[in-house]
Amino acid sequence: MKTMRRIARGMSSLLILTFVCLGVQAPAQAGMVGTDTIFGQVQASEERARVLAALERKDVRKGLVSLGVDPQSAQDRVLALSDDEVSQMAGRLDQLPAGGDALGVAVFIFVLLLVTDILGFTNVFPFVKKTIN
Repeated sequence: MKTMRRIARGMSSLLILTFVCLGVQAPAQAGMVGTDTIFGQVQASEERARVLAALERKDVRKGLVSLGVDPQSAQDRVLALSDDEVSQMAGRLDQLPAGGDALGVAVFIFVLLLVTDILGFTNVFPFVKKTIN
């Protein structure tokens, strides 16, 4: 009988503690989300997909390898870019010729490496000044 009371006290203490913890909740905040915010997020994800699709092309991969850049790390760098930077890169893709000549691919790769070098992900160009945090 004493063991049953000990178990019952332990279980009741545990239940009391559980109910007290469930009663404490963080306040929730809600707000209106504008159409421009949603549209911007969708547009950014589409532009990121376009840049990643450009990196999947065989000629671009070949150009990356010839410059000594691992194509997988280039994709990782694109995923690490901010939405504005991806938007700039997608804009440059729109300006490239439809055939995708070697000069356009080289310019795209140069811009990609320059942006990642400025962000501090790479150390490719010596003329980019690094800030020490």
